[in-house]
Amino acid sequence: MSTAMPFAADGALLSEVTAAVETAGVTLRDRYTSHARGVSMDEVVGEIHANDDAVLDVLREPLLRSRPGSQWAEDELAGGALPPGEWWVVDPAEGNINHVHGMEDWAVTATLVCDNLPVLTVVHLPLTGDTYTAVAGGGARLNDRPLKVSAKTDLGAALTGTGQAKPGEDERTFRRIGDSVTAMLINGLVVRVSVPATMQLIHVAAGRMDAFWQFSDVRSGLVAGALLVSEAGGTVTDLAGEPWSTAGRDFLAAAPGLHTSALKVLAPIA
Repeated sequence: MSTAMPFAADGALLSEVTAAVETAGVTLRDRYTSHARGVSMDEVVGEIHANDDAVLDVLREPLLRSRPGSQWAEDELAGGALPPGEWWVVDPAEGNINHVHGMEDWAVTATLVCDNLPVLTVVHLPLTGDTYTAVAGGGARLNDRPLKVSAKTDLGAALTGTGQAKPGEDERTFRRIGDSVTAMLINGLVVRVSVPATMQLIHVAAGRMDAFWQFSDVRSGLVAGALLVSEAGGTVTDLAGEPWSTAGRDFLAAAPGLHTSALKVLAPIA
């Protein structure tokens, strides 16, 4: 992924976005409990919507103000290409289902997408205080430390991952997930199957995991991690091996030494 836009030089924008996301993270952290909230489907969905609404109330305006003329992608579960221009793709509670069940794998994410490519992203983990950032052409960082993807070249030694993008996907997608896990268990070392995507992709960007794939185009779960992995030296494509953008129907982010072998395993299933 690349862009001619001079985002790497715009440190002020990154600082503004980081401040906005970290402030929003306080709101989400204050709503967190270590026990599950909600029993019925309606109660669980209500808790999820309440988290989203609370965070968006403090996040939307600062982001739009930080980039005059930018637009807001309203549906966080939507996929496919966006219209031309600059769009904020935000997940106010990435891993919301984990948050409402008292688990710790969740974050606040905000990504600026320009002509369907992510160009700036901030991922904040309120429970640890860690913040992952990346700008196109400017590298990826965890707090003040540069990120670098894994140096592995043997898929047989790889820790890889995938997961479900959203509830209620079609049966064909679920079967492809299952088939792909089986194939990667045969060819790799260990496979993690979990949600959300961003919480696995930050591990790929940091070199803790070696690859992540997904049979979905839900953009809010992919744009942040796609930029982080790419700027940390990884390879990000669809499962046909073509450069990934929000128009892609599926997704693979991997250490460069493993990308070809991972694609060989996964492409027939896609």
